[in-house]
Amino acid sequence: MSVPRRPYVLLVALFLLVIGCSAGAVRSSDDPSGPRGASGPGASPAPSRTVEPFVAPAEIPGLGPQTLAQLPATARQAVVVTGQGPDSNRSAVELYSRDDTARGWRPLAGPWPAHNGMEGWTDRHLADDLRSPIGVFGLTDAGGRLPDPGALLPYDEEHGFAVSGEGFLGEPLEGSFDYVVAINYNRVAGTSPLDRTRPMGAERGGGIWIHVDHGGPTQGCVSLTEDRMRELLLTLDPAKEPVIVMGDVASLAR
Repeated sequence: MSVPRRPYVLLVALFLLVIGCSAGAVRSSDDPSGPRGASGPGASPAPSRTVEPFVAPAEIPGLGPQTLAQLPATARQAVVVTGQGPDSNRSAVELYSRDDTARGWRPLAGPWPAHNGMEGWTDRHLADDLRSPIGVFGLTDAGGRLPDPGALLPYDEEHGFAVSGEGFLGEPLEGSFDYVVAINYNRVAGTSPLDRTRPMGAERGGGIWIHVDHGGPTQGCVSLTEDRMRELLLTLDPAKEPVIVMGDVASLAR
């Protein structure tokens, strides 16, 4: 008795159909659209990948590792005062901003000529030593005898900023405090620049400001021309937690 052949024929046909579909899914090495990385005639080269070189965030020129370590991580603005020498009363001021895209610091303005303490700089300021303190300090408060020009920092307009008399070179001091920004050395942040509270004690001095230049050295402050002071007041933004980095060139490079 003969066995029917139809079931076997169907099974073979089904097997060939499955194998045929699978084989059709495999590209030969001669196929121009063959698998990535295939070699041989007609093979497509592996796509090249452009690797961006690492670029370290830009730092503020002239500042050494000790000085940079004092910069708060949250600061986005820095006023950099670079003295010509440890005993010099002449300096230069530059304003920097830190980019939120982590590309580092970039210059915004300056350099502007400035004066500092009559006797230069010190890393331990004392009252009446006629030297400007070296370091990194916050800038949180402003004020002056003249009306607020549009300062972003809290501004205290007060007649108490009026000054008279002569400077070290015989120059008139009138108008020196028309605009001021308090430097947070031995003072309470968030108060008027006129506040005389001295957390480290009166012997460590205080009342260190950025103010209008009177054409000569200061008792310890940093001074800029009136137009530059106005520009500074319109630029310093408390939301960016501005600081001042100040000292002679050799001290800042440490």
